Amino acid sequence: MANANYRRYAAGGVVSNTGTWMQRVAQDWLVLELAVGSGATALGITTGLQFLPFLLLTPIAGLVADRMPKQRLLQLTNLGMALPAAVLGVLAVTGTAEVWHVYLLALLLGAASAFDAPARQSFVSELVDPGDLTNAVGLNSASFNAARLVGPGLAGVLIAAFGGGAAATGWVILFNAVSYAAPIWSLRHLDVSRIDAAAPADRGPGAIKEGVAYVRARPDLLLVLSMVFFAGTFGLNFQITSALMATEVFGKGPEEFGLLGTFLAVGSLTGALLAARRAQVRHRLVVGSALAFGTTVVLAGLMPSYLTFALLAPVTGLTALTFITAANTYMQLHTDAGVRGRVMALYLMIFMGGTPVGAPIIGWIGQEYGARWTLIGGGLMTIAGVALSAIMYLRLERARRERVIEAGRPAAERASAAF
Repeated sequence: MANANYRRYAAGGVVSNTGTWMQRVAQDWLVLELAVGSGATALGITTGLQFLPFLLLTPIAGLVADRMPKQRLLQLTNLGMALPAAVLGVLAVTGTAEVWHVYLLALLLGAASAFDAPARQSFVSELVDPGDLTNAVGLNSASFNAARLVGPGLAGVLIAAFGGGAAATGWVILFNAVSYAAPIWSLRHLDVSRIDAAAPADRGPGAIKEGVAYVRARPDLLLVLSMVFFAGTFGLNFQITSALMATEVFGKGPEEFGLLGTFLAVGSLTGALLAARRAQVRHRLVVGSALAFGTTVVLAGLMPSYLTFALLAPVTGLTALTFITAANTYMQLHTDAGVRGRVMALYLMIFMGGTPVGAPIIGWIGQEYGARWTLIGGGLMTIAGVALSAIMYLRLERARRERVIEAGRPAAERASAAF
């Protein structure tokens, strides 16, 4: 893309995202090392705590994103994410880390991420022209998944190289802490004159309710949010499902576990690049990709070997990323600029805030019924959720059209119809 600001911003994001994916693998492996005998439940709790702030804080974070210059806010949030990572890395390297440390620091990291996400999502629309937004969102996903392509595999190799224990995960987590310097630097060196910042939102009361009311009046946005809830809560739990499948079903170590993330990212990167070439996003793409994703997750749970599971992983990544990018792009393209931060905050609250509900459930299912059912059950719930969302949309859209027709009828005709 011929936009120097966007290129600089995306470059910083690639470095940071690589570190983030490395920490996700390292943190999961650290939990498995510390919580011997209850790893599945501990993984579910850790993931749930890391995403709990998205459920609790994102509406406030979206309002902050609409009121505060996003360039400055993003520098603060990156610093806020670096600190918990640094502390956890030091604890792991020194051999003093305990499971409750991971829980607490995952919660703090999630809190900073909750303020970072809506600002980061809506900042893209300030860096590029409206005609380039679909392309920019796709490229943003591509850079994220390029990091995802490298990060998990690199983390697995480094953990194995450093001995495979808790201390080894600490060095990987420390790399993530340092990686946040890249986006902070890139944000400080953007050309401010080329940033089309939205006017700050009104500081009067009711601003959050205004964003919720805006979405409630839009059946199309409600459809997307409903599907995102089911997929995010029950289907997109790869942190847990991949770890359990690798260790409990296939008996693999950290290198093979890390490679699963890389295989997922191959498909995700392909989906992101395809999304960057897409001129527009329609409902049928969001619905179709959600159904394809749920089906692929079910199939993954039925794979008989590590090889077949790994070979299906790119397809899973492709369908997941196609759905996520389509949903994200639709929300941004069909939302007014003045409420975009709050709308994207609501999107992220539902997308990521469902994880504190779904992750412990998925972890418990893995503990009680086996790792395969974390995927089979999650995929079936995603498919059922898409079907329910479509039914809800059709009813709301029909009611909306009837109200429009009724409002256009003459008053006398409406009065006579009432009798």
